[in-house]
Amino acid sequence: MLVALAGVGLSGSAFAYTVDDPAVKYHCFQTNDDGSYKFQTDENGNPTDQLIPCEINSGDTAWMLTSSALVLMMTPAGLAMFYGGLARSKNAVSTLHMVFITTGVIAVQFVLYGYSLAFGPDATGNGFIGTLDWVGLQNVLHDVPSAAYYGITGPNISHQTYMVFQMMFAIITPALIVASLAERMKFSAFIIFIVIWATFVYDFAAHWTWSISGADNYGLTPGYSNFGWLGTLGSLDFAGGSVIHITSGWSGLVIALMLGRRLGYGKVPMEPHNIALVVLGAGLLWTGWFGFNAGSAAAAATNAVSAFVATQVATGMAAVTWALISWAHTGRPSTIGAASGAVAGLVAITPASGFVSPMSAVVIGIIASIVCYAAVAFKNKRKWDDALDAWGVHGVGGLAGALLTGIFAEKRFTPWGDDGLAFGNPAQLYENAVGAFASLAWAMGITAAIIKIMDAVWPGGIRVTPKEEEVGLDLAQHGERAYVTE
Repeated sequence: MLVALAGVGLSGSAFAYTVDDPAVKYHCFQTNDDGSYKFQTDENGNPTDQLIPCEINSGDTAWMLTSSALVLMMTPAGLAMFYGGLARSKNAVSTLHMVFITTGVIAVQFVLYGYSLAFGPDATGNGFIGTLDWVGLQNVLHDVPSAAYYGITGPNISHQTYMVFQMMFAIITPALIVASLAERMKFSAFIIFIVIWATFVYDFAAHWTWSISGADNYGLTPGYSNFGWLGTLGSLDFAGGSVIHITSGWSGLVIALMLGRRLGYGKVPMEPHNIALVVLGAGLLWTGWFGFNAGSAAAAATNAVSAFVATQVATGMAAVTWALISWAHTGRPSTIGAASGAVAGLVAITPASGFVSPMSAVVIGIIASIVCYAAVAFKNKRKWDDALDAWGVHGVGGLAGALLTGIFAEKRFTPWGDDGLAFGNPAQLYENAVGAFASLAWAMGITAAIIKIMDAVWPGGIRVTPKEEEVGLDLAQHGERAYVTE
């Protein structure tokens, strides 16, 4: 079986592809003026049957691989530290482990079939979900650019470079949900949940918004628009406001409500146990987010620069705004509040980053902190036990960012974008609202179904026993402690 798996995707050899190779139609090879393929020549100048790949830009490749590493760092380092510090000490290891293991589980899922479903040829002809043509990364080449996925300057990076960048987004999205189920879900159930959720929520949402195909859906669907249905509509999401933050945040709310409150919620203290870890995690997230947003340009291009600047400006403004609001509200400047504000700003600027000016980013940062702070306060008043605020920060922040993108977007930053409401195009707000609420509704509905079914079939249900919860999941589920003092 291992030998068979290793053989999946082997097609031709490096820079030695012929017109008969099944991967050719998905990739960019040089052509003549009449559209016919150019062929390599032998030492005598005679044409061979080997095609000439489009040129790969080493600078763009270096930036995309760096961005991939930055986004990866956000999950097993940044998010793990951030959530681990926010959890109680008896559940710190459990929270860290859930985030960390997601990095491995979803990496495998994405390679086996997730990338094909999310970014592969469209299966239905209406932009709903991809086929399994790229299962196991077959027909996804490491040395030839994709025919569809590249930066504003044209085909510039190998297809696998783009794939591995997108893998890091697929990894962090279900990991964000850990915030809502922390301290009360069985680890074994969590592993199965994230595989199912990534398949039926993330892969679908990514295909709707981000999938692009070659002409006529690589020849499979004549007249196909070559975009997922939300992409065809014109919904703009530069780096994942709807695809990542809305889906994970609103799914988290569903899970929190269906699992129920933690034992003693509202009666016993449940403060974050390590503020230093929270700040460290927030700092790693802030740093990695430049790969998240600027890397979504898919090139070391001008819109990568504008996305980088917008990300920094919005995040800084949001951190300051949240700190000021919490200071005014509680009478003390909260360190965790400033860190939460920074994350809220990062979330809200994500869909807008490649489309907005620095001053628009300032406004987005301010609004992000206001609405997310209000959402967390509302959640607390309603006694919704979204333990680490996936809904208040990611769900509400992602929704706000998606709508604000429809207001402040400017086509001058990214050619495939459009102007928003503030710049004379009210239709963009409508298109972004449709994209945001479609993703929200799909994520909530599918998540509710997954949790309901899993809880019914899982031995003893998916929630830990009251005794395990009282002891703490670190010892009950993993036999480990975050801190050993004797």
